[in-house]
Amino acid sequence: MPRPRPPHLQRETTRHGKTAWYVRLDRGRRVRIRAEYGTPEFDVEYRAALAGAPVRKAVPSCSTLAWLLARYRETTAWSGLSAVTRRRRDNIFKGVIETAGHSPYARITQDTILAGKARRAATPHQARHFLDAMRGFTLEVPVIILPVLQRTLDWRSQLHCWR
Repeated sequence: MPRPRPPHLQRETTRHGKTAWYVRLDRGRRVRIRAEYGTPEFDVEYRAALAGAPVRKAVPSCSTLAWLLARYRETTAWSGLSAVTRRRRDNIFKGVIETAGHSPYARITQDTILAGKARRAATPHQARHFLDAMRGFTLEVPVIILPVLQRTLDWRSQLHCWR
């Protein structure tokens, strides 16, 4: 026997054949639930709609590192990368956003990049991929902060001379 739907939840099919979920209390306004049915995000949006305060997705402000990384993912340089490289760099950027995504991108200094590299010192390949991702990211950063990041990520100065 299928599980019954929560109260006040309505399902509609759009003209495009997609399923849309709405919460409607009595004869009031309908509130659309955008998350997929059965997920924890759906439950959060459903409870918020019942309370009368719909949950809005947090949009990073235009001066944060998370915002800048989101804009980088919209560039042709990002879409020109192979799928494997995009997946690897996306995983790196997820970690960067968790640690420093809320901070202003103007605070990126050599110390912050080197601290990120030092956190990955146990795995040298991961440290190299972190530097590669940040270097590729800086090529698309606005001209205002580009000089700071380019000085920080000059990889030739970090190589040891073997000759």
